[in-house]
Amino acid sequence: MNSILQYALYVLILVAVSIPLGIYMSKVMDGEKTVVSRILGPVERGIYRLLRIDPEEDMGWKKYLAAALLFNLFGFIVLLLILLFQGRLPWNPQGAEGLSWHLAFNTAASFVTNTNWQAYSGEVTLSNFSQAIGLTVQNFISAASGIAVLWCLIRGLTRVKQNGVGNFWQDLTRCTLYILIPICLVTTVVLTQQGVPQSLGGNKYVDLVEPIAADAEGNYLPDAEIDRNAGTVTVDGQVVEDAQIITRQVLPLYPQASQVSMKQLGTNGGGVLGNNSAHPFENPTILTNLIEMVFLLVIAVGLCFSFGRSITKRGISKGMKQGVAIFTAMFLMMLVALWIGAVQEQNATPVLAQNGLVDTSLGNMEGKETRFGTVTSNTWAVWTTCASNGSVNSMHDSYTPLGGMIPILLMMLGEVVFGGVGCGLYGMIGFVILTVFIAGLMVGRTPEYLGKKIEPREMRMAVLLCLATPIAILVGSGIATLLPGTVESLNNAGAHGLSEVLYAYASGGGNNGSAFAGFNANTPFLNTSIGLVMFFARFVPMTATIVIAGSMAAKKRVAESAGTLSTCNGMFVFLLILIVLIIGALSFFPALSLGPIAEYTQMILG
Repeated sequence: MNSILQYALYVLILVAVSIPLGIYMSKVMDGEKTVVSRILGPVERGIYRLLRIDPEEDMGWKKYLAAALLFNLFGFIVLLLILLFQGRLPWNPQGAEGLSWHLAFNTAASFVTNTNWQAYSGEVTLSNFSQAIGLTVQNFISAASGIAVLWCLIRGLTRVKQNGVGNFWQDLTRCTLYILIPICLVTTVVLTQQGVPQSLGGNKYVDLVEPIAADAEGNYLPDAEIDRNAGTVTVDGQVVEDAQIITRQVLPLYPQASQVSMKQLGTNGGGVLGNNSAHPFENPTILTNLIEMVFLLVIAVGLCFSFGRSITKRGISKGMKQGVAIFTAMFLMMLVALWIGAVQEQNATPVLAQNGLVDTSLGNMEGKETRFGTVTSNTWAVWTTCASNGSVNSMHDSYTPLGGMIPILLMMLGEVVFGGVGCGLYGMIGFVILTVFIAGLMVGRTPEYLGKKIEPREMRMAVLLCLATPIAILVGSGIATLLPGTVESLNNAGAHGLSEVLYAYASGGGNNGSAFAGFNANTPFLNTSIGLVMFFARFVPMTATIVIAGSMAAKKRVAESAGTLSTCNGMFVFLLILIVLIIGALSFFPALSLGPIAEYTQMILG
């Protein structure tokens, strides 16, 4: 009962915060006055004057697409150069050298695509400059790009016989200035107060309370007897040759609180520290854990209500119900994922329970923080893979087979169970268009959405939008599993090893960024291939979305008739979930059968 109450409380807080935020975002992106307009309005106008942007320009879909792609390409090149030459740049008290070409390519692709996959440990690889100027900036603008494209689609769905779909530069500016920056400023102060570091001073070294020992290869020796005077380490009465006696600890200090707030809010996920939000420097208290966990989905959930309000303002009947219907479909899938993960992690595994040596009443605690337990860890794991976030407060590699399959499957669905900011909702609208078309064919009704006829061009783009992620994941992981070098990157063989490969490419293809943590992806092939998968899965759907927006904006609106399929009732929600599962889940069933499902079978058969 305690676990159920915790899950219910987390979900309630998420929805309660998301609804007013969704209304606020709708006002901002539609150019209405808000509580901060008097303060930020002059700043917005100053940005337009400084950058010579005409906010009144109404771009056609081709110009909007070109602006979005070129802006992201420019960001990729700048970040790539920062990472390659960080050893020569300022704010580098850590003395970090430039990254290898393939790791720099992978990291730049990752942060530009809002994936934030990290094939490195941030505290030993990147400088303050790379973290603050390189990565944190991309956290803002990659998230803002997704929201901007969503509003391009909203205008396309609601405008009648028009060529314009909005102004990319205005959308990008409004989202960053009015939504992301104010929330992150306040949150950064709160996180800093709670103990998250915000420092440019570099690492600090402190003495350990008790020394520890490691062998010549750096492996920790927990049962060692240490004689500091003689400088010897003994294990089971035997002196360990070339052992190291460690008396000091390094504390990695970065401008971290500012990056944590944005990496959570913008569904970015990549952190300063290798252990991410399981590390006490990034997530020190129960309050920081709650804030960071709610931030995983708060914008993505809020955008469902933004969508409903914005299309209502543009004359769509039952507009809010349209947004609620999409929210309901996403919400139900999230609840099912939470339930499956909760059952699997609470029941633990037969190995942990054998001979009564381990207390399994708390569930499967392997790879989890004792201060969070299975409930908070499972909630975070499900929410971070519902969103294209990827931050973790536990190690997914240590989850039970089916408990670990849920995060993989959520990413494989295309991250449309709320998904990333902007991109999750426009991805789900692609499934909505597909559902309308298929349902219309089944019952002989006219395929229409929001009063616009769905024709071959929109269908081709919707199919591309829905299949881009499965194609990227299956092709990438399929090629990787054929190469002998991939096996050398695995910590586990057999079914679990395959799950590690699937997770890596699902994370890249789903623009998620989380990892099973048992997979060394820092090789030239893996860095390059996963980077290409991230590019494909981000910009192909973005392109398809903008094409749909332009095509729909040019159409006339047709009157609703007896043959029009309702897209805001319970039946449509059921059909939408069914289509998502058929296209997403069944596409990956063979791969999942050889990975987590096979591992689960091996576990229960002993």
